[in-house]
This record gives sequence, C-alpha cells and structure tokens, in this order.
Amino acid sequence: MQQRVTAILVARSGAEYLQRTLAAVDRQVRRPDFLIAVDAGSSDNTASMLAAANAAGLVAAPAKASFGEAVAHALHVAAPAVSDNEWLWLLSHDNAPEADALARLLGAVEIAPSVSVAGPKLMGWRRSDVIAEFGESMTPVGTSVRLVEDELDQAQHDIRGDVLGVAASGMLVRRSVWTALGGFDPALPSTDAALDFCVRARLAGHRVIVVPGARVASAGGPQHFGRRSLSDRSRMQIARSAQLHRRLVYAPPAALPLHWLSLIPLAIIRSIVHLLAKRPGAVGAELLTAFRAAFDVLPVIRARRNLRRTRRLGWKAITPLRLSWRRAREQRAHRQDDDDGMGPVVYHEEPIGFVAGGGLWAVLGTGLVGLVAFGGLLGATSVSGGGLLPLGAVNNLWAQVGYGWREIGVGFTGAADPFSYVLALLGSLAFWQPSVAIVALYVLALPLATLGAWFAARRFTVRPWPPALAAVLWGIAPPFLSSLETGHLGASIAHLLLPWLVLLALAAGRSWTAAAGAALVFAAVTASAPVLTPALLIMWLALVLSQPRRAYLLVGIPLPAAALFVPLAIDQILRGNPLGLLADPGVPAAGAATSGIQLALGSASGGSNGWTALLDRVLLPAASAPIIVAALLLPLGLLALLGLFVRGSRRSIPALAVALLGYATAVISTRLELAAVGSETVGIWPGSGLSLFWLGLIGAALVSLDAIGVAARGFAVLLGVASLLLAVPLVGSNLLGTLSVQPGPARLLPAFVDAEATSRPELGTIILAPEGDGAISASLERGRGTLLEQQSTLDATAVEMSDADVRLANLAGNLASRSGYDSAADLDDLAIGFIVLEGAEADADAGADASADADASADVPLDDAAEAAVLRRTQDALDGNSLLVPVGETSRGLLWRYVGEADSVAATGPSNTGSVLGLIVLISQGLIIGMTVLLAVPTARRRRQHVSRGTENEEPATTFDEDTDD
Repeated sequence: MQQRVTAILVARSGAEYLQRTLAAVDRQVRRPDFLIAVDAGSSDNTASMLAAANAAGLVAAPAKASFGEAVAHALHVAAPAVSDNEWLWLLSHDNAPEADALARLLGAVEIAPSVSVAGPKLMGWRRSDVIAEFGESMTPVGTSVRLVEDELDQAQHDIRGDVLGVAASGMLVRRSVWTALGGFDPALPSTDAALDFCVRARLAGHRVIVVPGARVASAGGPQHFGRRSLSDRSRMQIARSAQLHRRLVYAPPAALPLHWLSLIPLAIIRSIVHLLAKRPGAVGAELLTAFRAAFDVLPVIRARRNLRRTRRLGWKAITPLRLSWRRAREQRAHRQDDDDGMGPVVYHEEPIGFVAGGGLWAVLGTGLVGLVAFGGLLGATSVSGGGLLPLGAVNNLWAQVGYGWREIGVGFTGAADPFSYVLALLGSLAFWQPSVAIVALYVLALPLATLGAWFAARRFTVRPWPPALAAVLWGIAPPFLSSLETGHLGASIAHLLLPWLVLLALAAGRSWTAAAGAALVFAAVTASAPVLTPALLIMWLALVLSQPRRAYLLVGIPLPAAALFVPLAIDQILRGNPLGLLADPGVPAAGAATSGIQLALGSASGGSNGWTALLDRVLLPAASAPIIVAALLLPLGLLALLGLFVRGSRRSIPALAVALLGYATAVISTRLELAAVGSETVGIWPGSGLSLFWLGLIGAALVSLDAIGVAARGFAVLLGVASLLLAVPLVGSNLLGTLSVQPGPARLLPAFVDAEATSRPELGTIILAPEGDGAISASLERGRGTLLEQQSTLDATAVEMSDADVRLANLAGNLASRSGYDSAADLDDLAIGFIVLEGAEADADAGADASADADASADVPLDDAAEAAVLRRTQDALDGNSLLVPVGETSRGLLWRYVGEADSVAATGPSNTGSVLGLIVLISQGLIIGMTVLLAVPTARRRRQHVSRGTENEEPATTFDEDTDD
C-alpha cells in the first residue's frame, strides 16, 4: 500500500527562518501528502507567512505549548488514518530539509517494515558541512548523550543505522505508533522528549534508525522550542529535570523508593561537584530540580502508567544501544581535544622565574632580617605582650567561632569576632600546641610577606628584577615591622595577605577559582583588620565597574566577609555602637599618639620609625630623626609620583588611589577611639591603613621603574639602600629595648591559681590593678586566664556596663576598701575563687613610706605615691576581710583565696553550640565559606601566559590564549 505522509510544521516567532523552511518543503522530490502548519503563539509575522503557504490546514496552538503539544493540536485537524502505512514528518520553523530528505527517509523505512521512527542527519543552519546532531543515546545512569554533535561531515558516521533515539527535528514516525505511545511525554516539554519517545518505541517492539542520506538544516530545533537564548543555568536545569523525570519513570517498582530518597542527597553531592568544577550557577538549578522531582509526582505516575501500558520488551532489549562508560569517556575526551585545539598557542616569552627573577634571594634575604628582628622567639612556646596572648587548645579555638557564650570578664552571649576564624585556622596548623603557630608566624613573617609581594609584583612587569625589589620593600615595610613589634597580630596578617588579594582580585574577572580565592582572602583581611573594610569595598566597587561584562564573577567577592560580619554587626547596632565593627580584634593595646605627618612618614606607633631611640643610643640629636626618615623615604615618594607622568600611568593612577585610601584610613584610625583598657581609651591601630598606603606607593613606583628604561637600575639601587636603612631601627628594636612582644610566660595567672584551674576551669579570679587619680580597676578571668581567642570587640567596645559588670565593679570596690558589705553572695554567684592585687608588696611599702614622707622628700612623684597609697589601702582591706585567706606574693602580685560555695559552682555560661541561634549562625557561615572554598580549589589547567616584552620604550603586554574556567 502506498505510503501517505502528513508533514506537521510547528512555528513560534520564527519568521527569520520560516521562509527558507517553507521553500525547502515545497521543493521536496517526494512532497508530503498533507502539510499542516501550527502557529504556537508567534509575536512576529509567522502566522501570516504560514497562512500564505500551501498548507492543508492552519492550527493555532497556545503560546506556552511545547513542540509535542503543538503536534497533538495539528493531529486534531488531520485526516483520519486509513492504514498502518501513514507517517508523520515533524518539522519546526528552523528545519529546512534538502530536496531529497523525505524521499530518502521513506526509502529507508520502506525496505525495513520493523522501523517505526527514522531521523535525518541534522546539519548546521549556516554551515551545511557541519553535523549539528546525528543520533541520541544515554549512559547507564540515564544521562542523555548526542552521539554526534558539531562535527565536520566527512561521511565518517554514514554507516550508522539503529540507534536508541533521534532528534524531534525532521523525525519521521509511523502515525499509529505515535498514537499508541501517546506522543511526547508532557513532562518533557523540550529536552529529551524525542529520546524518551524513541525509548518507549523500542520497548514497544519498534526499531529506531538514522538515515545518513536525509539531511535537514537545523538552527536548534524544538529542544528549547520558542526560546531565543538560554543561560547556562537554565539549560542545565532543563536537562537535569528531564533526566530525573526519566529516571523515576524508568526505575523498577522496587527501586523507585530508593531513587526518590536519593534525590536530595544526590543533589547536594552534585552541587559540591559543580562548585569544584567552577559552575556555581548550576548549584541552585541542581537543588531546585531535585526538590521539584521529589514533590511533583503526578507527571511521574502518568508517565509510568503510559509506559507500562505500551511496553512489550524488557530493558535488556535496549542495553546494546546505550552508551557504555568507556565510550562516554572517549567521547568526552574527544570533545575536550577539539576544544583545546580551537586556536594556536604561541609563546612569545617565558614568564619571570622565581629563582632567575631574584624571588628566592629576596625571600632568603628578608628571612635573615627576620631572624635578626625576632630570632629571640625561637624555641618559645608562645608570644605575649602588646596585643598578644597565648592561644588555647584547638578545640577551644573552634569553640569560639560563630555565636554563643563569650567567656571574657563576667561573660555574655554574643557574636564572635570574624578574627576568631583566622585564629582557629592559624592555630590548627600547630594543633599539638597552637601558640607555636604564632611563634612560627613571627619568625617567618618577613619572608612570607616578601614571597606574596613577589608574585603580585610579577603581575605588573615582565622585567626580571623589579618584582624582587618590590618584594623586599614590602617585606621590610615600616608599618609591617611596627605591627609585629607591638603585637598587632591582625594588622600583621592583613599585611601578609594584601598582595595575594591584589593578585587574585585582578584575575577574578577571568576565573571562578580566582574570584573565590579573592573572596576568601578578602574575608581574612577584613577579619584581621576591620578598619580596612571601607577602603577595600571602594576598591572592589571600582573593580566591578571597570569590568561590567565580568561583574557576575566579581560581585560575590565580599560575600564571605559579609557572612562573618553580619552577626557581629547586628549585635553592635543593637548596642548602639555600629562603629565598634572597625575595632581591632585581639587584646586592646594603647599606643602613642600619631600625627598626620608621622603617618605620612610611615610611622604607625608615633615617633620616627624607631630613629629617635637609635639616635639617642648613639648620642646624636634626636630632633633630626624626622629629617632622616623623610630623606630615606624620598626615593620611594618621587618614584611613586613619577608614575603619573610616564608610560603606564593607567596602572600607576589606581595604585596611587589605593595609597590615598590607605593614608585616609590611617588618619581616620587615629581619630577613632572605640575600645578601652581600664580608664584609658584605645584608638584603632593605624598600621593597617599604612600597609595599604605602602602597597599603593610600591605599586606606583614599580610602574615608574618599568617605564624609565636604563635609568631604572640606578633608581632601584638608591631605593633599595634607602629602604633598608629606614628599617634598621625597627629591625634592631630587640637590641634597643623597644620590642613589646616577648616569649610568652608558662602561665597567665599565679601558679597556685593555675594549679586549681587545671581541674576547675570555671573558677574565676579577680585582678585588681591601680589606676591614676587614686582609682582601681577590676577584671575577671576564668580558669587559667583569658586567652587570645577569647578576646571580643563586643566587650572591648561596650558603651554601657551590663548588670553583671556593675555587680563586679561593686564587689571589687567593696573588696578594695573596708566596709560592712557581705561579699560572700557575689563571690559565690560569680564563682570567684581568687583575688590578685597587681604590684609587688615591696613596691607598696616603698610607696607608703614615700607617701608618709611626701613633705620631706621631693624625689617621689605624686602619681607613684598615690598609686602606692591605693595599693596599701587595698591590701589592708583584703587582709582584713574574714572571707579571704592570704596566699602570698606571686609573679602577678599579691594573692588571696576565697573558700566558700564557689568551690562547688559549675560553669558560669552556656556552651557556644547550645543555642539554636548559634547553630543557625554556624551553619550559615559554614555553608557560605564552604561553597567558596570549593570554588577556590583549582581544577582547570593553568592558563599559559604569553608575554611580549617589546623594547625598552614599549609597554609590556600580557595575553592569554587558553580559555578560562568560567
């Protein structure tokens, strides 16, 4: 019986393709018996073009109808089938068949009566020699795979015949089979609809083949019908949704519950894989499709019922047509090779080597300088002094992160400083004794800073020696040395990380790995030196605005930092002190007042970068110290300003802007007094801002050295010598006696207290210390003493005393003076076991004698006499208190013990993880940081850098030929 063909042409806003497609159908050697045109809600003149065509029928389908639903609308007006030899030819508006396409398709099915579905070779719309698609299959886990895609047609695949599936574009299908199978699955509106139909046809006992001689041009077909463009996220979501739907439909009844239960866990695992593969946009799509598949069960039930109704064969019938794992790997490798070979790779010059470029010698040189400066810490188990205290055990470090009970003073519930994460990570490097990590950091600080600066400086030049010079300048920068010497650990860590932040931020626009790495370093820098946050945010905004096309890679850089700071910000705002967010983490340490001129000379701690003390030591006029420092800084300042007028100024201008931001940050820091030590307010350490200032100056000077040609070597020698001389007093501060940090003590509290606290860490010790004007301060320490990780800016910047603080102050005042106040209840409630009066007994006696003879002797300062009087009065009050037992003199001061109900008091505060809010904060921060870490893990091959040096008077250019991983 003669074959009868009904061609169904579905179009949706495809006027730009439709004219060619209609002409191609009209030119067919074997023309269709009927042509039914379907307008699926077009917004252009597609409907009028279809009306003018020689079609037997014109059908209007809803605008949201899928390709399969549009075909079903067409069949409603088609002539009834009269035999089993009737065929449907499915075309979309962008499928233009060659003149003999239908004839070849019909010829193939005529000689093979068992064939019910035949697919043509889909060719590129604009390139007729490129195969767009030719046959479909799926892996053992159900992932759909195009057997041939985007390959040059050299007849290499013309031997193909039976396949698992073909594309919907140009598909020739027996009408009775289409009706029996119910057409395309409505739950697969685009991707995999044709593959699923072919699988069901195979299971119903029909064959599916491809016909190499039948060629149809395709610009995309109905895979994403009616969508002019799709984002990677949308494409992934559609494909994954189709895969999960087919998996649930094809699964045996016994395995269906297991598949359903695995949807969410598998989505989480795949999300991690997406992050490692630098596809963060796919994470949301992955989770969304999993939840949708888990709870949208009605389409699965209908599809399983339809499959069960039509299936005649077992799944083993299609096993030979599935793509094995080995073939799938080979296909991926073949496509990867094609992608890698898209363009030639030409190496103009190798990048600067670490050894040949002097980086190794710069690191070794500053390492020796670091040993001179901090070699006295070698062998120590901890560092203390200035803003430093020892660290606790690793488990205690991690217990301080997030939100919960803060064991400092009387204790309170609040958010941890973001710096607690930095301390936890640093201490974990020496997990057996975390304080050793700080010792190692001090000894290796200078070479580590030099190393980071060398890699960052190499980004701005192709000449071999400027990066080494810039690295040395950064490694011995006065703000860095001052931060180390005064125990400002956060500022020191920020200085170490700033070059890496610059390096990663500049590469963030090309790579998800670099963007995530920049986000992590940004979080670490802001956590270590919160005062840098405004300046860094301005720099980040400028970076985003300068690369609008890459903004999607850059906008997330502050996100991990925001996750760390949000809980603390909420607490500070509720306390009425939002500026407290800028306070330095760690132990509040008062410093000398610093003027704007001193800051401009790079001095963070006042004076002249140690030159005043040095000149005093060698019996030279100390007044000349500022002049010497200014002269030694002159080469760096001149080279930085010269960057505005030489070739490459487009790079030096941003560097100088960074320097200006850093200087402004340093000046503002000295004007903000947010924390307090006793009765003395403490300003923000300006060294962090000066590090940023120094970074900008070095960057601008590097541009100048790169531009001035042969004269650069002389300037470089002058700059290097001047910078080394400038650092001499700071490097020798240990010899000059100005070094604040020292090897840490074996214990923070007296030995008697330390022994008790080893078994009773909840026991409290009140520390009483004399203040000026006859006052006395009181602080409370728990266990073996307050450690570095227990410090909190919420406590240091508190604008009001809590009820517990008031109670402690009243208790301390009554203990320090004779009164009838019964202190037992407060001592018991606060679990106080000891009282320490700082100041040796001999000093108190001397002070008392001096006070008594004040009229006869003018050698004793009044302040010392007043302090000694306070010590004597307090000591007498404590000795006369029947609740206290004198223990004696200790290294910390005089010690008294209280023996009462405090001996049986349990811990005074809840656990950090005991509250729901604390758990929510930890999980939220962990998810954001964890996802960023996964993104930062490098998985792609390194990009090969192509450098063109040019001549001495030409600006170097750096290009990259290999694709990025975004």
